[in-house]
Amino acid sequence: MGARMTIRILFPRAFGGNHQVEIDAVGDGVECEFAGGFDKVTEEQWQNCDGIVGTQLPPDLMEKIGSCRIFVKPAVGFDDVDLDSWSSRGIPVCNTPDYGTREVADHAIALMMTLTKSIAFHDEALREDTIKNWRPALNPYGKRMADCTFGVVGLGRIGTAAALRAKAFDMDVVFFDPYKPNGSELALGIRRADSLEELLAQCDIVSVHAPLNEETRNLIDAKSLAHAKKGIIIINTARGGIIDVDALHDALQDDTVLAAGLDVLPEEPAKLDRPLIEAWRNNAEWIKHRVLITPHSAFFTPESVRDIRAFSARTAARYLRDNRLENCVNEGSLKNRR
Repeated sequence: MGARMTIRILFPRAFGGNHQVEIDAVGDGVECEFAGGFDKVTEEQWQNCDGIVGTQLPPDLMEKIGSCRIFVKPAVGFDDVDLDSWSSRGIPVCNTPDYGTREVADHAIALMMTLTKSIAFHDEALREDTIKNWRPALNPYGKRMADCTFGVVGLGRIGTAAALRAKAFDMDVVFFDPYKPNGSELALGIRRADSLEELLAQCDIVSVHAPLNEETRNLIDAKSLAHAKKGIIIINTARGGIIDVDALHDALQDDTVLAAGLDVLPEEPAKLDRPLIEAWRNNAEWIKHRVLITPHSAFFTPESVRDIRAFSARTAARYLRDNRLENCVNEGSLKNRR
């Protein structure tokens, strides 16, 4: 920090015009500097800021950072962050894993319920013909929740929250996560599957809550779906790249998968020439009412936006002022931490 008394945290792409949330979160002795984009940041700010809260910097801007001692991504996922570049400079990279936990778990359950209670199906049908389609006893994908097995792929914060919500519906809950220690299932009163194939084979609904990395990319593909229980429902509110959507298309077409609720896709916005997206957009008869897509919106509420702004700013301030490192995702590869 040199001789300067004030710690400077730079927000290259700040949220909105009122920055009081960040200012309140960082506390005493920390100065926040806000910009409306990378091109609005001065050379002096790049050189002299102590911390950066924002998205991954392009390579030319990485060369400009001088005094930076921490980078915080205001999001849970960090698959788009160049960890090697930050680590080689001795700069910790931290994410913000606790801002939208409840919102994303809620969204996963909402997608499940919209399908299993045929809510979107009835709404659309009634708008087409309110009298003819007034069919209370018709529920094409109807399931009694208490008779269903709910599977969770990835039992982190959000996966745990989704599991607890499913338990509230009296569902039998099972998870697959090879990195959770033994006994995690006992603490939550749920069951563990030893493989993804074992999970898919027994579940009526599977909800994905894993991070995207080389191990999980296309984790749910044609090979794994071949083990799925006939008529399974797939929900994904994690990362689009975890599911091979072309394989999902085929599994829907041959009725291995009954329905799917997707808040995330491999390409965002949706790549229109993907077979699944094309069939969904055209309302093809075989896929009608079976696929729900939302625009990576599961995380969003006014409260979650407030939290992500406050928590990411606080993480940077705690490290710079108090040497308290939280949510670091590259600690094992840091070179001579600054």
